[in-house]
Amino acid sequence: MISFALLGCGRIGERHAEHISAQGKLTAVCDVDETKAKRLAEKYTVPYYRSHTELLSKNSGMEVISICTPNGLHARHSIDSLNAGYHVLCEKPMALTTKDCNEMINAGEKAGRKLFVVKQNRFNPPVVALKKAVDEGRLGRIFSVQVNCFWNRNENYYKNSWKGTKDLDGGTLYTQFSHFVDLLYWIIGDVSKVFVLTGNFNHQGIIDFEDTGCIVLQFDNGAIGTMNYTVNSYEKNMEGSVTVFGEKGTVKIGGQYLNELEYQNIEGYTISDLASGNPPNQYGSYQGSMSNHDKVYKDIIDVLLHGGDTTNGYDGLKTVEIISKIYNAALR
Repeated sequence: MISFALLGCGRIGERHAEHISAQGKLTAVCDVDETKAKRLAEKYTVPYYRSHTELLSKNSGMEVISICTPNGLHARHSIDSLNAGYHVLCEKPMALTTKDCNEMINAGEKAGRKLFVVKQNRFNPPVVALKKAVDEGRLGRIFSVQVNCFWNRNENYYKNSWKGTKDLDGGTLYTQFSHFVDLLYWIIGDVSKVFVLTGNFNHQGIIDFEDTGCIVLQFDNGAIGTMNYTVNSYEKNMEGSVTVFGEKGTVKIGGQYLNELEYQNIEGYTISDLASGNPPNQYGSYQGSMSNHDKVYKDIIDVLLHGGDTTNGYDGLKTVEIISKIYNAALR
């Protein structure tokens, strides 16, 4: 049984603790907020710590550190954990700069430890089916892709939180929509050119960056794409979708969180018998992406016990690299 320690005891940390206890062993938790750390520690009958340096120095029997702290702390917490000799599972986004991502990868290679990055939307049944169809050439040459991310994040979501701050959050693409950028890279390929317009229409004085963006992308394989995103959908999440247009077929995955196969028309091929998938993550007044952290942990445990491969630091780096290109283009 693989043993884990949890760094970060907020809402996403609570979800990680649930899946760790179901598939592995939770040995310790840590958070600068003692109330959060103590509450989770009591629930799972494990010790808690107030700083990651204290956690790493105590060696509470863990083999993997699950990093669920604010985005801007992922790099430091991951590098310190890898240097201390532990494997790391880092929540999205991997970091806020490509420099930090590379330093994380280098730390893992130097220590001989694994660096895993959470990419739970890759496990959504419709996404798996689309990826398979593209890889098998069922859609032929890919012409274009369209991504829509229309969610709601109101003032209460950002209140008394690191979310919305430039240093710890980084931007709407990092916290809300990095999984969609990852799927563009995973399914279509790397990005060569970017054109962007962004604006903050409804969150002035609330967040340090944009709440809306329109992006045009050109991929290395010649395909073009658009990504339209906002957190201004009135009152609730509206849509999270990916539509791929190829010479032999068109597929749209939609719903609020990429959970539905909304349209398909493929020459001589039909996507069928899709599993229902998991429900979305519930965070009180709002929903997140489909809850596939159980599959993330299953993969990690399989890799550590039996070898193999799962989402690693290089995939996490590519997402951050593309988001950095987008934000740099928005500044021009």
